[in-house]
Amino acid sequence: MNIPKIAWKSLRQHAFSTCVTTFSIALAGALLLSVWALRDQTRTTFTGLDAGFDAVLGVRGSKLQLVLNSIFHLEDSSGNLHLDDYLEIQKNPHVALAVPLALGDNFKGHRVVGTSLELFTQSEYRRGKKHAVEKGGRFFDPNNREAVVGSFTAHKLGLKPGDSLHPSHGLNYAEGHEHEDEYVVVGVLEPSNTPADRVIWIPLEGIQLMTGHSGKAAEELSAVLVKLKAGSATAGFLLDQKYNKEGTRLTWAWPIGRVMAQLFDKIGWFDALLELIAGLVAVVAVASVTASTYNSMNERRREIAILRALGARRGAIFSAVLLESTAIAAAGMVLALGFYAVVITVVGGILRSEVGVILDGWAGHPVLWWGPLGMITFAALAGTIPAWKACRVDVAQNLSPTS
Repeated sequence: MNIPKIAWKSLRQHAFSTCVTTFSIALAGALLLSVWALRDQTRTTFTGLDAGFDAVLGVRGSKLQLVLNSIFHLEDSSGNLHLDDYLEIQKNPHVALAVPLALGDNFKGHRVVGTSLELFTQSEYRRGKKHAVEKGGRFFDPNNREAVVGSFTAHKLGLKPGDSLHPSHGLNYAEGHEHEDEYVVVGVLEPSNTPADRVIWIPLEGIQLMTGHSGKAAEELSAVLVKLKAGSATAGFLLDQKYNKEGTRLTWAWPIGRVMAQLFDKIGWFDALLELIAGLVAVVAVASVTASTYNSMNERRREIAILRALGARRGAIFSAVLLESTAIAAAGMVLALGFYAVVITVVGGILRSEVGVILDGWAGHPVLWWGPLGMITFAALAGTIPAWKACRVDVAQNLSPTS
């Protein structure tokens, strides 16, 4: 008895219902894979991205807002700290590097950030990786009106060395609100897959002294990125005590990864809700396999009775129907991986555009193997109901003349 041939014949005879059921399994599987993988990937990406620094010093306010504003270049600044605060943290014996940031301007919707050359020459955005400019460019001269453009922004706006730009005041672009100051692009950063790719970098003094800014801007900063010295295990705690507990003016956001984890902890209920919805959709899809196979079996009772009369054992009939439901689920999960690839590409593109980070949706996430395996297993188990019904078909009754 050729069990695969029997299963294939049934699938082919009921091609429409087979395709519909396969498609429902594919959509349910893609949703399941996307919810689990994207949840873990985004958490890992955002909590693991610190631009190579341990902490951020800013004005009194939310630690999360401070990190989002200075590391991810999202959110608005909650205020400015004084230049003296930067000089103080810079001289701290536990601090290896302190890099100032001045924000508040944009060019066609892309943030313009003032900083010092140390961000490029002394810091590593990843272990062993420093920012570099593409061939033919260089970093800006702190004493000139020059700009270095992140790779994503340069590509999107078509900027290249030699081009000029006029920043606009504020974080949202509004035509006609450009500053008089003109900056010349002298370099484009090589892609780093970090938020720095979305930023236009200019000298710190350039943004502080830009026309239209108040005179006190020269003595103010938006934030300071801080890298602690190796071996200073207690430095973070000491500075946390100094700024967050004893002080009242400034905020010490440390460590950056733990601050970002708070964001995902706050929306944990939403992740759980998405998982529940994905699970329910998967259950409905598996149930559709049962319904499709059961209906198919009902329509083939006479055929099954003939097979039994020709000597087919009940076990063979059971296996054929079970193989049918398993094949539908397997085909659906293959298609689900294709849908998942589309989802990852779209979501990754949005994050790349809005935040500057790239998700690796194929980074060996466990759901990519247990998801398909689980769906196929449950579909096979669900197929035991129509399979059991099929092997119990009454041969004599279903071989009787129909008219």
